[in-house]
Amino acid sequence: MASASEQLAANMNLGVFSKAKELQKRLLFTLMILVVYRIGTFVPIPGINIDAFQAAFGSGTGGSLFERLNMFAGGAVERLGIFALNVMPYISASIIMTLLKGSVASLKELDKDGEQGRKQINQYTRYLTVFLAAFQAFGIARALQATDGTVIDPGLFFQASTVITLVGGTMFLMWLGEQVTARGVGNGVSLIIFAGIVAELPKALFQLFGQNQTGQITEFLLIILLALFVGLSMLIVFVERAQRRLLVQYPKRQMAGGKQFGGENSFMPLKLNTAGVIPPIFASSLLLLPATFGQIFVGQDGAASGIAGTILAYLGYGSPTYLALYGLLIIFFCYFYVPYVFKPDDVADNLRKNGGFLPGIRPGQRTAEYLSYVLSRLTFIGALYVAFVCVLPELFIAQQGGTVPASVAMLIGGMSLLIIVSVTLDTVAQIQSHLIAHQYEGLIKKSRMRRRNKT
Repeated sequence: MASASEQLAANMNLGVFSKAKELQKRLLFTLMILVVYRIGTFVPIPGINIDAFQAAFGSGTGGSLFERLNMFAGGAVERLGIFALNVMPYISASIIMTLLKGSVASLKELDKDGEQGRKQINQYTRYLTVFLAAFQAFGIARALQATDGTVIDPGLFFQASTVITLVGGTMFLMWLGEQVTARGVGNGVSLIIFAGIVAELPKALFQLFGQNQTGQITEFLLIILLALFVGLSMLIVFVERAQRRLLVQYPKRQMAGGKQFGGENSFMPLKLNTAGVIPPIFASSLLLLPATFGQIFVGQDGAASGIAGTILAYLGYGSPTYLALYGLLIIFFCYFYVPYVFKPDDVADNLRKNGGFLPGIRPGQRTAEYLSYVLSRLTFIGALYVAFVCVLPELFIAQQGGTVPASVAMLIGGMSLLIIVSVTLDTVAQIQSHLIAHQYEGLIKKSRMRRRNKT
């Protein structure tokens, strides 16, 4: 079966695209939103000595918290832009609300109320986003004040202005993402993260080659990193296109007059990685929260003590605890998120209503059980694949003892590649669906014109 990108390459031509006015508007709207996002990453928050901060950031005193946030924010952290938090608080809030929906009775009832209930849950998610964004912004403000010369006028006013600015930037980005999802092409939040990573990727590669020229990285290590980059990219493309196709049969039906219809066979595609890029993003978001909590309690010397110091030590980027938790959280969220993406009971019920069945499987509950059986085994393989892709590069780079900067490691790591490939394939699939819909509309209009001409 050809992928969406192959179908698009086969069907795409200037004539078809030029007639798809709705698709052109959606693409233009999406590009405009991404341009606004990129401009915002260059607008600094007030009260900061940018030169002093960039010197501290470049020397590594900013810590892995800033470096991890910088990857998602498209470089906004190293420039201290108003979009420095990006949409990570919103993702963390979505994780928490998803967990609560499975345990809180009132949220369960709201989730079953249909569109109105989901709107109410989305409103609660926004409130929680504000709280988490304020929490992270306060941690960043405290860490900035602990770095000598970074803040022009330290104090309560600086902390308040920083929190308001960063929270406002996060909420604005969340709104932009919702607009892209509704009026553009692709998932808005995923595209914002995608745009940030792609914008920083060339810089990371140039920095990598520059360090090779200065002798900081050997030729052998450079070749291994590039081979890891290319190899993981090929693996991600291969697995993201992999499917388990289940045969679905529809019985023949006889209508009045002796005519028969139905009897067709189709396939139900189940992706190997059904959860997509959500599990590693969820895992990274949760690992950012303890690090942010530790930054709140840093002293004037930039170091934390007590429980906060222990948290920062154990969850430091590249530490064994960090890598182990990262891999385990990815596997957990793969199993946790898949039931929200693919619901076997609903799929089995829809098949039964439409007269479809899986060969050798009784319709109804038995079909749902079989789908759950297949999905659980696919999820096991998919979870190991996602954990392998995301943890392997970071484990390898951690073994180099700091030879490769964390900023370069994160941008050429597995999660970045997974996001780039997955979002690209998803966006291409949506463009393909819009083109197919446009072609169907054209065929319907032509058939109507022919009927009018005949009459």
